[in-house]
Amino acid sequence: MTEFFAMGGYALYVWTAYGAALVVLVGLTVATLARRRSSRRSLEALEQLRGRGRRA
Repeated sequence: MTEFFAMGGYALYVWTAYGAALVVLVGLTVATLARRRSSRRSLEALEQLRGRGRRA
């Protein structure tokens, strides 16, 4: 098991690459969810404005 984690002497490079990829994927997920929340709020505001314009 130790040999697996040592990665034949390339452990620092391999685990750093895995860590960087994980950070990027988590960041993209968070950014996407934040953008989705913002878009939904904007859409709700526009739909309310549109509804008011039709009634008047």
